[in-house]
Amino acid sequence: MKSALLLVPAIVALSACQQPKEASANHAWVRLAAVPSNPSAAYFTLKGGPKDATLTGVSTTAAVRSEMHESMSAGGMMSMAPLKLVALRAGGEVTFAPGGKHVMLYGLRATPGGTVPLTFTFADGHTLTAPAKVVGAGDPAPE
Repeated sequence: MKSALLLVPAIVALSACQQPKEASANHAWVRLAAVPSNPSAAYFTLKGGPKDATLTGVSTTAAVRSEMHESMSAGGMMSMAPLKLVALRAGGEVTFAPGGKHVMLYGLRATPGGTVPLTFTFADGHTLTAPAKVVGAGDPAPE
């Protein structure tokens, strides 16, 4: 009986270490452009599933087109480069955040306080969709 009770904490600890069944997108949000004719930006955190995956694109029905980009600093100057693919390790995490990786949304039709669906497409053909909260150009990021 005593040894059976000792197994319970071990089982609980091991179950917490299991890989998620699928990749997921969390904390998705969009900051509207200050100038409506400029692109808006989408941010989120991707969590990897049980196997490595490659993100090939992010889109929304609320925009004319979208592009994955990464901001970088070189010699004190900020620049951006397009991203064709983003590796997502099994059980890992990739964050798209201001000043780093992001998705530019061109011709976005959205209003502050609303949501837009973001669809994530992977190299193996599977997709997942997550709602993204929309904030105004000068508003703080949602928590």
